[in-house]
Amino acid sequence: MNSPRKFIRKFIVDIATSADGFIARPDGDIEWLNRRPDTVDYGMAAFYPTIDTIIWGRKTCDWALDYHKKAGTQDAIFDTRLVNYVFSSKPAKQPIPGVQFISEPVKEFAQRLRATPGKHIWIMGGGELIASFLDAGEIDEFDIHVIPVFIGEGIPLIAPRHRDVPLRLLSSKDYPDGIVRLHYEVER
Repeated sequence: MNSPRKFIRKFIVDIATSADGFIARPDGDIEWLNRRPDTVDYGMAAFYPTIDTIIWGRKTCDWALDYHKKAGTQDAIFDTRLVNYVFSSKPAKQPIPGVQFISEPVKEFAQRLRATPGKHIWIMGGGELIASFLDAGEIDEFDIHVIPVFIGEGIPLIAPRHRDVPLRLLSSKDYPDGIVRLHYEVER
């Protein structure tokens, strides 16, 4: 019988999906998420203090930069109180404050990061990045917020590949607006 791995630092995917399993529309648009009321926390206030590192995929990073540019906001895109890594074979043309670009293999990076003292690590997205960490055996938990909307097509939570990954439900919570939070541990 496989026992769960015990780490001081966990790699956690905390993400929202549509009811049909997409994290964004095909072009990366997530406006369907912005229709939610901003009066409900959905667990982020408790989660955020447990992390000190965020891992972004390059497309998610580029989307965030473009979104802020279009919105004309002066807010910092990346929380510089945390360590922000972006996985990409091509670093940005200009430095991005608070961001380090990573191009090393996922397994080596994850094991190196786990070996350093710190809090948990949030894998922000997207689907290719999540799939890479999952296939390397380097995701410990999924905290999935299922939004009650079908968007029909888009970027799946995890890029498709042949895999069987058993999950163990740690908790579930439903919210008055129909969102359901599913917290899973990846079984080893």
